[in-house]
Amino acid sequence: MSIEETIREMAEAARAASVEMARCASSKKDEVLLRIADKIEAEASHIQGENEKDLDYAREKGLSDAMIERLTITDATITSMADDLREVAQLEDPVGAIAKTWRRPNGLEVSRMRIPLGVIGVIYESRPNVTIDAAGLCFKAGNAVILRGGSEALNSNQALADVVRDALRETGMPEKAVQLVPVRDRDAVDLLLSQEEHIDLIIPRGGEGLIRFVVEKSKIPVLKHYKGICHVYVDNGANLDMANDICFNAKVQRPGVCNAMETLLVHRLIAPAFLPEMADRFAEAEVEIRGCAETWRILPRIKEATEEDWSEEYLDLILAVKVVNNMTEAIRHIQTYSSNHTEAIVTSDYERARQFVREVDSSVVLVNASTRFNDGGQLGLGAEIGISTSKLHAFGPMGLEELTTTKFVVLGDGQIR
Repeated sequence: MSIEETIREMAEAARAASVEMARCASSKKDEVLLRIADKIEAEASHIQGENEKDLDYAREKGLSDAMIERLTITDATITSMADDLREVAQLEDPVGAIAKTWRRPNGLEVSRMRIPLGVIGVIYESRPNVTIDAAGLCFKAGNAVILRGGSEALNSNQALADVVRDALRETGMPEKAVQLVPVRDRDAVDLLLSQEEHIDLIIPRGGEGLIRFVVEKSKIPVLKHYKGICHVYVDNGANLDMANDICFNAKVQRPGVCNAMETLLVHRLIAPAFLPEMADRFAEAEVEIRGCAETWRILPRIKEATEEDWSEEYLDLILAVKVVNNMTEAIRHIQTYSSNHTEAIVTSDYERARQFVREVDSSVVLVNASTRFNDGGQLGLGAEIGISTSKLHAFGPMGLEELTTTKFVVLGDGQIR
């Protein structure tokens, strides 16, 4: 069978499975998720053995240490995947929930009911655990899903997909509800993105290059974020100890993730008191600071920032710093350079906090908290399949509810128009 025939057959089978998934009881979905979790732990040796094949392949291809680290399935990874599935099983099922109800003057009762999206395609890189995260969340939300992982993780992803397939078969659910594209060939991605008749949504997870490629090629709606240029603004009168802790956490805890701070904005009246102590702490963590002219005047040993630094997602221990005259200038800077991902203000002024929240148009806006909280688990969604910076149909972390949509249900007693 050709690659084209394989992808088309997978898409058609997923559409058929989605019909059965849409009417699946919550208890049955939870039973499947718990069965998958148990089987991942039982099959840990086999999964890790397949992962070793991928690690050998990655080393032969000269992949970076960081890439290999993301690719590796450790004992902790196995435990985390199983625990995450059990957590998803405990979450409330959004399917069938009534979001809103109202009565019209003619007596019609109108409501909005949550329903699955249908068939979701997930295209991702490196991390094999995404196979389980995506499968579990899409399944719980009543969707069928087609997974296309990176070529470097094919053996690991296949082993995990086999576990899911076996659990579906053992519980009497359609095996095609979760499918993995079984080839490394890059043409498979193009073909998957052309199945608009059978696939309702594409979710890419990976670097900016992958996401832009998917957006350019896809005939199917794409939920995406290109990058996370996240800002923290330290306002005049802020608690400087709090600001110090928030900024350090936002930059240093995990600098290589999309919700890490990339630019620090500081009110000019507190910059002389705040920046030297903050810079000393960053220096201990080996953070390179690139600052505007005013920042450089206060911290003469740092590098001067260029225009390119304000729009850079470093994903590294590098930080751009700008001193601003007031919050209006800070907001204007964010509006100019933000990727609409995550922004935070540290302030003691309630009215300025309210203004910042109203005027900053990003998927998550925080007051007196680290940007690192833009995460489905941290925000109480239980889990997430990714973070969307597009506004149709989801904005921010995507949990179970964001993997559904709503339809109108109208109840009458003979009304005609």
